[in-house]
Parts: sequence; structure tokens; C-alpha cells
Amino acid sequence: MPTAILTGQPVPGSSIESELRSLGFDVHLVSGAADTETLLARVPGEHRVAVVDARFVGHPHALRLGLTDPRFPLAAIPGAVTAQPAARQALTRAMARENSAGGGTVLAVDSLADRITAALDADGADVHRPELGSLVAAVPADPQARNEARQAVAAVDDEAVRLKSAVKARDGFVTTFFISPYSRYIARWCARRGLTPNQVTTASLITALIAAGCAATGTRAGFVAAGVLLIASFVLDCTDGQLARYSLQYSTLGAWLDATFDRAKEYAYYAGLALGAARGGDDVWALALGAMILQTCRHVVDFSFNEANHDATANTSPTAALSDKLDSVGWTVWVRRMIVLPIGERWAMIAVLTALTTPRITFYALLIGCAFSATYTTAGRVLRSLTRRATRTDRAAKALADLADSGPLAEAVARGLRGTARRLPAITAPAVALLGGAAVVATAALTDFGGPWPLVAAIVYLLTSALAVARPLKGALDWLVPPFFRAAEYLTVLFLAAKADVNGALPAAFGLVAAVAYHHYDTVYRIRGDAGAPPRWLVRTIGGHEGRTLVICALAALLTAPQFKLALTVLAVAVALVVLVESIRFWVAAHKVGAPAVHDEGEPA
Repeated sequence: MPTAILTGQPVPGSSIESELRSLGFDVHLVSGAADTETLLARVPGEHRVAVVDARFVGHPHALRLGLTDPRFPLAAIPGAVTAQPAARQALTRAMARENSAGGGTVLAVDSLADRITAALDADGADVHRPELGSLVAAVPADPQARNEARQAVAAVDDEAVRLKSAVKARDGFVTTFFISPYSRYIARWCARRGLTPNQVTTASLITALIAAGCAATGTRAGFVAAGVLLIASFVLDCTDGQLARYSLQYSTLGAWLDATFDRAKEYAYYAGLALGAARGGDDVWALALGAMILQTCRHVVDFSFNEANHDATANTSPTAALSDKLDSVGWTVWVRRMIVLPIGERWAMIAVLTALTTPRITFYALLIGCAFSATYTTAGRVLRSLTRRATRTDRAAKALADLADSGPLAEAVARGLRGTARRLPAITAPAVALLGGAAVVATAALTDFGGPWPLVAAIVYLLTSALAVARPLKGALDWLVPPFFRAAEYLTVLFLAAKADVNGALPAAFGLVAAVAYHHYDTVYRIRGDAGAPPRWLVRTIGGHEGRTLVICALAALLTAPQFKLALTVLAVAVALVVLVESIRFWVAAHKVGAPAVHDEGEPA
């Protein structure tokens, strides 16, 4: 149980002790710095501890934000400071210094908690200070100031602020105006009944899978039910994050589940639509796979661009300045957010079209909409990259190299090409990645199944991929290398399966791309959580993007179409088992050791 040390003389009528207990703290009252230091030393090292001034006046949610957020080892608000186990040593040092300086006397004027916070700042500790907005957190020095602080507390509705802060500051149009106005109340309902964000996330997944099952029936009633359930799943998807913010129940496992299940829900729904269409005699598996590929490549563009510029210096651009200017004009903000077809707009479109039209029309609309938004966002980022003067760091280069997912073959060839790569222009990496990928995709699409040319093109792709990563990816457009690799691998699988022209080949290809895409998403989430990329043994085991492309092209050249379908199925199962087992092991272990959670406060595309 976390411990709160309440320092100084208790104030008659103060509710601070009961408020701390309501937040789950075991409260101990002490009179001065010496007693505080003694008690601090007795608190078990694996427990959170907080030092709070007994004169504190403020909103309960201000205390909650300052003392219970699990994402920050050290946090403080006026009159209170807290440390998780990882930061206990820093808190102990600051406390010892204050006790030595103050001689252990009873505090009468200033706040011990605030002095400890100042000492932590002086030591260079990273102390989180939550934005309180209209919430009050103060340590009044006299009765008049206390009375004024209490009046300020009474003037602001703590619960209304808490509900408002449960909603993301930046969301899409559909989410902001059609979901969040009521989903925040569902989040509060869940919090009051002890439900966790992970339970709501799981409920959202189950609802989406049932929606996919309804779509797979191929009946009009099934399609209508699927559309309704998909919207319900999205409401729950918004609710889990709002519940996490409302109750500050953040966790490493929760962040991973939320991000992973979003992709699983959407892609499972694509498969359900394709199965439903097949029951009606319409084969749209190629469209379903194309939609998954396009959506995944869009995300890779987002992730790669953000990682490349995450900590870039001299990061200025006229294009970015224009974008910021447009964000100051109200109506352009919503238009720009809708153009990129974020998850709220996209799922609403899919749900409505599923209920009212056919799976083929739904996929056509999805492909056109996503292609337009991908062109818009990618073109804007290319312009920013070409017009900005930015120096990218070694961390960014490593992140892009990890996102590239190069296997042992590309790494071996790249070692021999390093000298050559250093002498080539800066545009070389994205250019050769694009040309090599285009070659293998075009060959798979334009030649007959079973011919040798896709295999030859895959060998060329191996060489160009190695040249692309032969030197650090620090160029202006080097963030395009991972998306080019993703598109080349996924589209090659799509076209070879389509050319096989055998029943079941495209569903098998869908499964294989889904398994590989999961590995690529998992890589992103690990990097964003500062956990590093997946272990090298995993990348080597599943071959890297160039190894898998080479193997698939070789299988297409050597096997008959039915045998190729079986090989795709076996590969899909094998890759899925390896990456899922390792991913689950990693994230469960990270959750157990209390690794920090990364929660996205923007709406993903």
C-alpha cells in the first residue's frame, strides 16, 4: 500500500487526511523534517511514498493527478511530492539534505514538500508537474489565504474537470462530436464499478470479433449487425482510454493491448467482410489484403517520420510553419483531421457502408479514401523534409534501422557495401529502396506464376535493400526506407498469391501479411516505449523483410499453385507463433517490472 506522510500541524476541519485515504494511501502524521526522514526510511522500498503538507487545500483530483499517476517516477504539485520505488533514492537524498539544513524544526512558514521538490530540481531529477488548469492546489500561510483557497475550490466542479480531462486533447471529428460526449460517462460508470481499462479493451476486441463474425455470414441482417457492433466496439475503444485517464490506471500492458487490439479488430473485420462476400459469390480477398497493406504502410509512414524527427535539432520548415498557422483557424483544423481519415472517421465509414452496401463497395471506398489520405500526409511530410534544416541523431538512425527490419542476408551484404554507400548522394537510400521494391512488385504482378523472374527480382531487391541500409539513415528522406520495404514485401505476397489463381491462396496471403505486420507494429511499440527493437534472434528467425521476400518468390518459382498456397499457410502459422509468443513474453515481463507506459494522446491514423 502506498504511504502518505502528512507533515506539519493538522488544521482543524481539514479533509486532507480523508482525501489521501480515499486515494489509497496509508496516512501517517508527523510534525517536522526529522520525523519525516525517519518515517521515510521505514517505508518499504517497493512502495510509493508521498510527502504532503498538512495545510494543503485543493481539489481531490489535483491530489490524484499529482500523487497517483503511475507513469512518472517523481511528481509534485504545490504542497505535495511523491516518488515511486525507482525514484526513492532521489527522494531520500533530498529529504536528508532538507533535514540537515532545517535542523528538524517544526515547519511554520514554508512547506517541507515544496522544499523537497526544489531540492530534487537542484539535483537534476525529472519531476513531473501535471497541468492542473482550473484545479486548485495550494498551501495557505494564514487563515485569510486558507479561506480564499477554499472558496476557489468551491467555485470549480472537480468532477466536471475530471470528466473533461478524461477525453483526449486532440481527437478526430467523429470521436470528438459523436463519441466522446457520452463515452466519458461510460468510462465513469466503469470506474465506479471497479472495471479496469484492460477489461474494457478486451470487451472492445470481443465486440469487434463478433462484428467480424456477423459480417462473415454474408447476409444483409449480418452486415447491419456488423456495422452496429463495429461502432459499439469503437465506443468501447474510446472508453478504455478515457477510463485510464479518468482513474489514472495507466500500465505498460494496457498501452500495448490498446494499440495491438486496434489493429487486430480492424484487420479481423476486413477478413470477416471478405468471408461474407465469398458466401455471396464475390471474391474480394485481394481488396481486403490491399486495404490491410495500405493501412499498415500508412502507419509505417507515420511512425518512421515521427521517429526520424523525434529529437532532431534545428528542426524548422516553412511547410511546418504554414501547417501551424492553419491550425490556428478553427474550421481548417477539423478539415485537416478528417482528410487523414483517422480511426473514428474510417470505422464510421466502414460501418455505414457495411450496413447499407456490399463488401466490394466498402473496400473500394476504403481503398480510395485511404489512398487519398496517404498521398496527402506523405506529400506533406516529404515537403517538410525537403524544406527543413534538421540534424538527425544516432537514436533516430537506429530507430529507422530497426523499423527497416533487415535480416541477416541484407546485413551481410550491407557490410560489404559500406564504403560504396558513403560515396553516394544522400538520396541513395530511399531511391534504391523504392527502385528495388518496385522491381520485385512489378515482376510479381506482370509475369506468369511459376516463372523465374520474381526470384531474380527478389535477388536484386536483396542487393538494393542492403545498399539502402549500408550507412546510417540520417538523410532528409531516409524515413521513407521502412515504408518502401513494407510495401515491397506485402505487395509481392499479394500479387504472387493472386497470380497463383487457386482457391485459398489469397486468404493464406492475408494471414501471412497479418502475422508479419504484427511483428512490424510490435517493433514500433517497443521503440516508442524506449524498450528497443525486438531481439536480433527473432528478426533472424523470421528472415527479415528481404529474406521473407526471397523465400516467397523462390516458393512461387519452385512449387505448383496448390503447393504454394499450402506453403503460405505454413509460413503464416510459423511466423505468427514465433512473433506472438515473443511479443507476449516481452510485454508481460515489462508490465511485471513496472516499465513506463506510452499512451498516445493523439488519434492514430
